[in-house]
Amino acid sequence: MSTTRANRWNNQKPSPMPSERYRAAWDRVDIPTFDRTWPSNRTTAAPLWVPVDLRDGNQALAEPMDPERKRRMFELMVAIGYKEIEVGYPSASQTDFDFVRDLVRFDLVPDDVTIVVFTAARTDLIDRTYQSIEGLPNAVVHMYTATAPTWRNVVLGKEREELHDMIFRAAQDVARGGEGHDGWRFEFSPEVFNLTEPDYILQVCNSLTELWDASPDRPVIHNLPATVEIATPNIYADQIEYMHQNLARRDSVILSVHPHNDRGTGVACAELAVLAGAQRVEGCLFGNGERTGNVDLVTLGLNLHAQGVDPEIDSPTSTRSVERWSTATEFPSTSATRTAEISCTRHFPEPTRMRSRRASPITTRVRRLPASIRDRRRGQSPICRSTPPTSAAITRR
Repeated sequence: MSTTRANRWNNQKPSPMPSERYRAAWDRVDIPTFDRTWPSNRTTAAPLWVPVDLRDGNQALAEPMDPERKRRMFELMVAIGYKEIEVGYPSASQTDFDFVRDLVRFDLVPDDVTIVVFTAARTDLIDRTYQSIEGLPNAVVHMYTATAPTWRNVVLGKEREELHDMIFRAAQDVARGGEGHDGWRFEFSPEVFNLTEPDYILQVCNSLTELWDASPDRPVIHNLPATVEIATPNIYADQIEYMHQNLARRDSVILSVHPHNDRGTGVACAELAVLAGAQRVEGCLFGNGERTGNVDLVTLGLNLHAQGVDPEIDSPTSTRSVERWSTATEFPSTSATRTAEISCTRHFPEPTRMRSRRASPITTRVRRLPASIRDRRRGQSPICRSTPPTSAAITRR
């Protein structure tokens, strides 16, 4: 697309904003060039949805959830049909640790649901994490470390190889903690993946795949976050497909993504990433999450449904689900309800309201709120940070 100003129909003038202070994405990180295939892929099936409301979402709340509210949120996500749920950061919070222990002691995790626990790459924190899940037959231990140059230089003070050594030693601790537990699997997130050199990420991930002895029967998860969005969604898709094409033991790796919404394109990033080979998506209900929000799992699911693909969850926009979510987060129920209704209306306008195989009442009859509530919605709802539904489809090959 030409950017020339010679067109007579374009009368825009230069902006007074100091845009020269900023650098484009391709000036900040190497963008891989290769024979991409994602633009021609099509929707075939839903990825594995992994809600992180009890960790990322909880960090965004003015008043973090207590154990009772956490339990309500967990029960809601199980009822919706999510089969892998991140339940917290047990090594960083006594509340999170106690909540995970309650899930174990009171046998609250269904047999077909796997919980995920989050930890930094540090021996004492990894040990504490394993203490929290003792007694669970199935779990994912999710280790993370920031890998982008700015984080390496400013925060961690380590060169590439030094940081790789630190990650590898921590991954050895993760492997030792999981010995004798075939149902415990491992996940690694190179935080700020989208600002990290592609060859470095590939080197680190492949070394952990080998260390953790990944196999099709016990795959590892490599989760590639857009921790801070810095580019258009097509660039993120290129980064994901580069990893998809080059990861070692690809049939033993679950390729996962974790988009945030800094540029307002979290939904598009997730959808294009799955077109590019991602098999798993981490996000939050209604997009609630730290800073500008995590990708909105509700919108992603409804987008699939609107393309004739089963999202493999029950509708999260039912009135009861919205009320339960509002109770757990302490967001105003009117705001949450209105957001759910708007999402449904955009996908399924009258008079041809669509009904999914397991549709909830709200997908067949949308209640219109009074004008006073509609007028107050703008700028008031904390969950309206999520990207509006798009026509883009999600694909898994």
